[in-house]
Amino acid sequence: MPLGLVARSEATLDQARAALSPVAVPTVTVRGDAGDKDQLTGALDHLVAELGVPGVVVYNAAVVEGDRIFDLDHATRQARYAVNVLGALTTMAKVAPLMADNGGGTILVTGGMPHPNQYVVSLSIDKAGLRAAVQVVADQFSDRGVHVTCVSIGGRVAPGSSFDPDQIAEEYWRIYGQPRDQWQPDLTYKGSPQAAAPGRPPAPH
Repeated sequence: MPLGLVARSEATLDQARAALSPVAVPTVTVRGDAGDKDQLTGALDHLVAELGVPGVVVYNAAVVEGDRIFDLDHATRQARYAVNVLGALTTMAKVAPLMADNGGGTILVTGGMPHPNQYVVSLSIDKAGLRAAVQVVADQFSDRGVHVTCVSIGGRVAPGSSFDPDQIAEEYWRIYGQPRDQWQPDLTYKGSPQAAAPGRPPAPH
């Protein structure tokens, strides 16, 4: 598939382009802040214009910082919510109707915090809201061929751990390939029983 990437900074996009350089697929990158509706919408419009209606979209933006229930002011909580929830809603609002009109597609939203944590309050609250938002979008668009799933990562992501990013990528690929009668709007990834070894090549598909 051709690949479109959105990130806030050019440095992040440069790193992604370097990592993808061995892969012979068309790649378009564009700057956009997931917490800014106009920037994000503009970035998505640019990618659709360049690459066409996507077959799959992964929303993976989040503010991952610890906080207690009454620590943060209202503006800071709003800023985190804008990235953790509203950015995903903006993305789904843009691409789900396009996918439905184009015969279908898949939207995978990275969730987390399957259990609330008093030391990570904003993320606990926002990820619960994110799961609800994905459920509603799935209810509305699954009959039109759009596969929408929130994948809650049940631990800290780290190379070589049970939550190795390569293993998580394999899980996303598995979910993407699910037949329609197995679609689920809410899944929890509980980790790989065998951590990936450093330098592990991707599994063949």
